[in-house]
Amino acid sequence: MKIRVINGPNLNMLGIREPDIYGRQTYSDLADMIKEHADKIGTDVEVLQSNHEGDLVDMIQECYGKIDGIVINPGAYTHTSVAIYDAAKAVSIPMIEVHISDVDKREAFRQTSYIRAACIKTITGHGFNGYIEAIDFLKKYIEENG
Repeated sequence: MKIRVINGPNLNMLGIREPDIYGRQTYSDLADMIKEHADKIGTDVEVLQSNHEGDLVDMIQECYGKIDGIVINPGAYTHTSVAIYDAAKAVSIPMIEVHISDVDKREAFRQTSYIRAACIKTITGHGFNGYIEAIDFLKKYIEENG
């Protein structure tokens, strides 16, 4: 099974950016944790990040016919990007939306998620562990649904 984890803008700044919200662990810590967990459960995982909307669209489109599932944290593009939503709908690959913070309890503009309508599940506010939950859920979902 192949899962791609896609992270959007500013996630490369974890550990620096608003540590009271996102914690002090770095993006490298996150990627290492994801890869270690994937190895433990026998799943191939690729962890990618970009600050550019078009790159995120490309990362989603590249999954078509090659990747079984996607975990995505579009960062701020969650609240603005129809292009990312359209790419997700186009590839029709099971996708889970993840956010480190609980975006539903933050600023009003964060209450809108375009990508959510293209996802089978959303996990918010579980910190880095949300990615592990998403991978586990996605693995089970794919095994049960093909």
